[in-house]
Amino acid sequence: MSRQLLSSPWGLLSRRVLPGCRSLRAMSSAAQPPSSGQTNVITEIRGTVMTIGINRPEARNAVNQETAQLLWQAFKSFEENSSLTVAVLHGLGGNFCAGYDLKELARNPASVKFEQDVTKGPGLMGPSRMRFSKPVIAAVSGYAVAGGLELSLLADLRVVEESAVFGVFCRRFGVPLIDGGTLRLPKLIGLSRALDLILTGRPVSAQEAYDFGLANRIVPNGQALQHAVELAEQISAFPQQCMRRDRDSAYHSAFDASSFTEALQFEFDKGLEVILTESVPGATKFSLGHGRGGAKL
Repeated sequence: MSRQLLSSPWGLLSRRVLPGCRSLRAMSSAAQPPSSGQTNVITEIRGTVMTIGINRPEARNAVNQETAQLLWQAFKSFEENSSLTVAVLHGLGGNFCAGYDLKELARNPASVKFEQDVTKGPGLMGPSRMRFSKPVIAAVSGYAVAGGLELSLLADLRVVEESAVFGVFCRRFGVPLIDGGTLRLPKLIGLSRALDLILTGRPVSAQEAYDFGLANRIVPNGQALQHAVELAEQISAFPQQCMRRDRDSAYHSAFDASSFTEALQFEFDKGLEVILTESVPGATKFSLGHGRGGAKL
């Protein structure tokens, strides 16, 4: 399978500050944030798209307890805000995320709090136990390894830079995948390939990730964030309730359905909810000649 290599210009983001997070001007995933007075998670708003940036470049964006809590809060704000349509998760300083901060774990293991009930609170990496009603895109640069790989799997789609590296690097240090990696990875790329990554801990290039289906787009270095935001804007332009119902049905079929028949019924019931609100108006536009040949409605 040949990769998709894309390029395009980057626009400016409008700014909105969410609780517990600081907002900065737009920057590419390779841009260097300030080293003093930084906060560990930076959020940006562009129209109906929220970007959520991990800002610990000195640790390759490894997540500590504070960062995990801030990520969880940022994604909760996204999920609860009805005006937002898509979230884009990225890392500042050239790396997506190198996993959990093992230095914090080694220094004071007693201070690291684990919530054993997976239906409560944040996971070790923050939002990894959440299930979203709206799309999430991961803009992956540099390393997305260990818990960072698991965060990327939380997204619906992954836009990946040419030099990006995936992998279960925690294998070497006896750190398990406890943020959904053993659930989501086999569903995305199949059990055999997932076990290859999980058992060996080997690095996976952007091209191999694309061939596996782990990466959805490959873009030039330094451009993952801009392409992810553009993709988010494209998704945001569609009738939202219909798109979300189809998304819900796909996830239900993959993770929750007890049988083909039950999944088919779920799909029909979800689709029926939007026939009058979006399908009939869409059919009317089509009958009037709007949107044909890919033209914008």
